[in-house]
Amino acid sequence: MTTDAPDEWKQWHEQREAAVSAPYGPLALTATHWTADYPEGRLPDIPGRWVADGDTVVLTAAEVDGLALDGRPFTGVVRLTADSGPEAGARVALGEKRLVVLIREGVWGVRVYDPAAEARRAFRGITATPYDPRWSVPGRFTPYDTPRTVRVGNADGRERGLALSGELAFPLAGHERTLQVARQGDGRLWAVFADATSGDTSFRFRFLHTPAPDADGRTVVDLNRAQLPPCAFADHFVCPFPPPGNLLDAAVEAGERGLG
Repeated sequence: MTTDAPDEWKQWHEQREAAVSAPYGPLALTATHWTADYPEGRLPDIPGRWVADGDTVVLTAAEVDGLALDGRPFTGVVRLTADSGPEAGARVALGEKRLVVLIREGVWGVRVYDPAAEARRAFRGITATPYDPRWSVPGRFTPYDTPRTVRVGNADGRERGLALSGELAFPLAGHERTLQVARQGDGRLWAVFADATSGDTSFRFRFLHTPAPDADGRTVVDLNRAQLPPCAFADHFVCPFPPPGNLLDAAVEAGERGLG
């Protein structure tokens, strides 16, 4: 920990609030539709016809649909792949709304981001516990011999695979605890966990990111930065629930707790 840690945490917290309340942030998500649920290609409240075809979604639109593609009015037929950049830069738009194409386990979907969403107007901040150095502890990452995928429930009621890379061990409440974690493209570790406060004084589960471990597996587990999952801000996200073993029997009275 450095003497700047509380100020760095405050800046992180302010950036989080700004990001989730941005015009196309998580609070702006108003719908997620899966094309498999609409075989004729007519998605609720979304003009045009959206049909999955192999590794693309085929969008057919007429002038009356009012859609734009890459910033220009669009009519005709186009094959779309999943949007990989920021939601604000999604290729398809309907007025100020952005229609984001995504794929999960081979199933194509379309998400609607609306800057006028009620959740954005009602947002009053993220409730978070002020920084406490006691919640920042050393951790050690032990990778699995081969990555694993476990099936877990998701916030939308469906079950999907969650890829796991290893275990993260760290001290908590006088005992060593472990979490199963994924390793992200930049090397950072990501955990989905619940604890004794979940569903009571904090959201039912939270996410935790740690810096990329060094060559010996060492990293820092800063529970001050435990954060709400996207589904805390909108019901239309498909956040994974904690995998087996990621329910801590201690109370993590730190980090983001809920919406203000």
